[in-house]
Amino acid sequence: MIYAFEDCELDLEAHELRRNGDLQRIEPRVFKLLCFLVENRNRMLSKKDLLEHVWEGRVVSDWALSSQIKAARKVTGDDGKAQRLIRTIHGEGFRFVGEVAELHPVVKEKDAPSPPTSKKLKQEIRFCKADDGVQVAYSLVGQGPQIVKAANWMSHLEFEWESPIWRHWIAGLANGRQLIRYDERGNGMSDRDAKDLSFEAMVRDLETVVDALELDRFPLFGISQGCAVSVEYAVRHPERVSCLILYGGFVKGWRNNKDPLIVEQHEALSTLMRGGWGRDNPAFRQVFTSRFVPNATVEQMNWFNELQRMTVSPENAVRFYETFGTIDVSDRLHEVKQPTLVLHAVNDGEIPFENGRQFATGIPNARFVSLDSQNHILLEEEPAFARFLEEVDGFLAEHGE
Repeated sequence: MIYAFEDCELDLEAHELRRNGDLQRIEPRVFKLLCFLVENRNRMLSKKDLLEHVWEGRVVSDWALSSQIKAARKVTGDDGKAQRLIRTIHGEGFRFVGEVAELHPVVKEKDAPSPPTSKKLKQEIRFCKADDGVQVAYSLVGQGPQIVKAANWMSHLEFEWESPIWRHWIAGLANGRQLIRYDERGNGMSDRDAKDLSFEAMVRDLETVVDALELDRFPLFGISQGCAVSVEYAVRHPERVSCLILYGGFVKGWRNNKDPLIVEQHEALSTLMRGGWGRDNPAFRQVFTSRFVPNATVEQMNWFNELQRMTVSPENAVRFYETFGTIDVSDRLHEVKQPTLVLHAVNDGEIPFENGRQFATGIPNARFVSLDSQNHILLEEEPAFARFLEEVDGFLAEHGE
């Protein structure tokens, strides 16, 4: 089925939106929302209707819903003022009001699509208590062999589920596996008022989650500072970690940099965090977001900005940043005995490429993969993310995981 309206064609089979024949860049959630609105254009859809179908019953913020409606309007050439296609019925819901023609292209039998075989992922969130009493939230997603992801800052188990910044990571890592991830203390759904935000506490939180699940032996995956945490855990518990995957990490924190100018730049960023963190301030967002996802769309940048607000307070953001600055696992690398895959984006704007090389050269027999990207957090549509998943899947299969 193809729905045609104004200068747009919404192709359900190809999962594409075309305007004047040109393919439009559209987020999967926005495409699903637009399809639901068009298919039910004969009636008004309440917020409950949208949440049940598009978000599959999950609780999301009003901001998230309005953001997706805004994105659907923008990609179809509509806007909130004109509302030629998507009309807001204040206090009630939304309705697609554009004139729609249904096109039925002929599909040859040999080209008929195969029925979907993948199951919808579901998330189960649990809590465990660290030795200092801090409650740590963790989640289980998918089925199959287990893989543990060490926490990174700015995480929120529930909010990430909907985020175009992280949802493809979750789906990709949980494809054919059970992904275990958790919110760092001071972040997301874990206790926010933790007094200890040290590197040692980060390692203990990983130990707490693994012990709570009574895991025997598993692959361990780290991103950013989670790479150093993963290395430390693997050295302390070599019998439990079967192999290591490290992406976008650093061996030494920024305060250990020999270049005083680099240290000054990070100190300036730390000062900026105190006043700008979590605020809808374009100036701050341009500085901070561009370091993590310089190639993001406006929608993705807005999600990233909201992620800051949702995950960690300005005070804790600064405390974490200072802790990251003091990390140094350089003397632990040679003690890693597990097979290790190290990946790093060549033009990473947050953590320079050289940091990935330091892991690869310091860990015995580590395999190093460079990814063609400027983004610290790889985006769903870029080829580097597909390459990342290919390398991870191949590595795990090679080592029986």
